[in-house]
Amino acid sequence: MSEAGYTSEVEVDTREAIGSGSTEAAGASSVRAVEALDSVVIRFVGDSGDGMQLTGSEFSKAVAKAGHGFATHPDYPSEIRAPTGTLFGVSGYQIQYGSRQVFTSGDAPDALVAMNPAALKTNLADVKHGGIIIANTGAFADTNLAKAGYASNPLEDGSLDGYRLFKIDISALTAAALRDSGLSKKEVGRCKNYFALGLMLCLYGRPIEDEIADVYEKFAKKPEFADANANALRAGYAYADAAEIFAATYQVREAAARPGVYRSITGNHAAALGFVAASESSGVGLFLGSYPITPATDILHELSALKHFNVTTYQAEDEIAGICSTIGAAYGGALGLTTTSGPGMALKTEAMGLAVMLELPLVIVNVQRGGPSTGLPTKIEQSDLLQAIYGRNGECPIPVIAARSPADCFDCAIEAFRIAVKYMTPVILLTDGGIANAAEPWRIPDVASLPKVEVSYRTDPEGFQPYARDENLARAWVRPGTPGMEHRVGGLEKDFLSGNISHDPLNHQRMVDVRAAKVAGTAQDIPPTTVEGPASGELLVIGWGSTYGTIAQAREKAEAEGRSVAHVHLRHLNPLPPDLGELLGRYKTVLVPELNMGQLSKLLRERYLRDVVPLNKVQGKPFKVSEVHDRILELS
Repeated sequence: MSEAGYTSEVEVDTREAIGSGSTEAAGASSVRAVEALDSVVIRFVGDSGDGMQLTGSEFSKAVAKAGHGFATHPDYPSEIRAPTGTLFGVSGYQIQYGSRQVFTSGDAPDALVAMNPAALKTNLADVKHGGIIIANTGAFADTNLAKAGYASNPLEDGSLDGYRLFKIDISALTAAALRDSGLSKKEVGRCKNYFALGLMLCLYGRPIEDEIADVYEKFAKKPEFADANANALRAGYAYADAAEIFAATYQVREAAARPGVYRSITGNHAAALGFVAASESSGVGLFLGSYPITPATDILHELSALKHFNVTTYQAEDEIAGICSTIGAAYGGALGLTTTSGPGMALKTEAMGLAVMLELPLVIVNVQRGGPSTGLPTKIEQSDLLQAIYGRNGECPIPVIAARSPADCFDCAIEAFRIAVKYMTPVILLTDGGIANAAEPWRIPDVASLPKVEVSYRTDPEGFQPYARDENLARAWVRPGTPGMEHRVGGLEKDFLSGNISHDPLNHQRMVDVRAAKVAGTAQDIPPTTVEGPASGELLVIGWGSTYGTIAQAREKAEAEGRSVAHVHLRHLNPLPPDLGELLGRYKTVLVPELNMGQLSKLLRERYLRDVVPLNKVQGKPFKVSEVHDRILELS
């Protein structure tokens, strides 16, 4: 795998051969067993200021460098700074990695690192029976126990007897390691996440040299913090290696990755790169007009760092200004992009109608979160589908597509602009909080293989009519200032050809019809629907968005158990694929899992007069594989 970007540097503990499958008694560190695993699920949890997101993401980088497949789920509180030690201030990061393709971050942690009582209490129910719990005893003081609602210390009262509990005073050990650092007590306390990271890297057989290098790169401008965090990391690793509390360490078997250069990527980062790729492909500059909102803001951050690719970013004063500036950029000939989430999407709706009337290419990204109103800003939900399809005044159709995974955000970003430019229409791209901040391996594509985004501006005034259309019903894209092609734009209805304001009833009917036909016509570019599993039979599971991994894994598990079940995952949601109606007819039962109250189910019933079985969840959490798998077994 010499050409792979991953390194295959899975270190083997030479003290004991991998594969013993057993654990040695504590106290026999010189012959400590190394237990080989196919996959493992680890969750880091603590206060929102404990650095758990950083710890989890750094751990994911370490397993990525080893070539493992992985999936992550960041889960952090909506409040910017919840009170320390409270149940609603807990921040978590879960990762599943393995020797084969990993679809989800895992149903239940094999290991939980709990930095305080609140973190333990809010996450204990998810941990596998018999799983590992590493508790930072330094935070289990009476005050924190009371904040978490514990009447007694769970580390002492026997309530954790069903788990492998490791009580480690991470706070004190970090302080001891950094006693000569010159940092304040508060600053030292902030390094304990790196102690926990070092401990877990050792326990799961990962080297720390690359991580130490990353620390010095990350804190290059603050060398005292670089030294402190690196030393905390070393201390955690050394503690796990030398302390005789762990009877075994764990090694996930090496993965056989498809050759290529890979990187770990989040959904928001992938989307940003996809938009830049679309811009480079078209030869047209990219303009992002956006107002920061969780969990979409990182797209703005990422694109701001890519301005050397002819990218202009504009942080507007509100959502309305964000999209209106983008419409102006599109009118001027740029690739116009605006990003937002739930309530921000609501504020943009009038301007989306304006973009539809102007018939300009525009991409609107909605990184969905729990709603309504400001709802659950940092939690996952898929409840903006109907808003994306219908949520505007008047007859105002817009193509809607959705990404299925972090890496898929890259492809969907290109697809959104390809449709927008070809058909001169706004396009809505749906992602969600479940994939925006989550990470997975991404095989960097060959640029020559990427779909083309072809832009042509009309410059010939001969016979020009502003709203005359091509074979795709798209009007010409004319940049302002083009000689002899001056024309009127605005939100009032246009004459079918001249673009002049028209209140003629028949003209309005004609314009409504042609705009709808144009959007419907984008279906000609939708490829045949891919079916995973049997082409016909008992059960078809249809999903969209970030439920892909869960459904795919549940289907594979059911198929291995002898059940006949197929899976279709929709990228194009408006219009729906042309062959979907016929495909639905091939199966006796159709199951539709969604993280909403049944919005795709409604669409399928309306469009195809086909009853479906909904499976819905709105808890701010993704589906567990077991939830979808159990429903498949009931129906197949």
